[in-house]
Amino acid sequence: MEVTPFVGEPLALDLVNTRPRVSAGAVDLIADGKGLRAWLELEKDRLSEVNPSDLVSISVKDLGHIHAVRDSLAMALDHRMRGLGLPAAAVEGLNAAMRAAPAVQRLEWGDPPLLKSQREGSAAVRLAAFLAQDAAELLAGPGGQQIRKCEAEDCVMLFVGSNARRRWCSAARCGNRVRVSRYYRRSKTP
Repeated sequence: MEVTPFVGEPLALDLVNTRPRVSAGAVDLIADGKGLRAWLELEKDRLSEVNPSDLVSISVKDLGHIHAVRDSLAMALDHRMRGLGLPAAAVEGLNAAMRAAPAVQRLEWGDPPLLKSQREGSAAVRLAAFLAQDAAELLAGPGGQQIRKCEAEDCVMLFVGSNARRRWCSAARCGNRVRVSRYYRRSKTP
């Protein structure tokens, strides 16, 4: 069964949302290089530092760097949504990824002059550092206080609930299913 990644939230949440639950159970949409490349293709407009041609070289072993960022962020978000402090292991996981390939600013002279970030290391380490930085910015920013889990029983997707009335990851994805289910239950009740 083909599962389409849920994208459109902040990049860090889209990363955590690469582990949706389907009828057969939890799936990992970036378990291999092909899945990672497909997800990155959907996110390409937000990946200013990532060179798509570098991603061809990412092996299953290299995916561990990206999975570690996702795991650290998922742990931090879980604690945050439950009103707990961020666990030291999650914070250190994100910091370690950022330290492995810190962003260095570089001026490119032209018309107009541009200031660009540059990172050293393998493609996977650079990508993990970029994703960890995005995650840290989300956690430290105002959106970090508004992260919620979809209210559909069988959904694990996260979203920024900037609208207090928003209850589902997507009105089309879960909202419609919940409304149809309620209608069906009401219509079956004698």
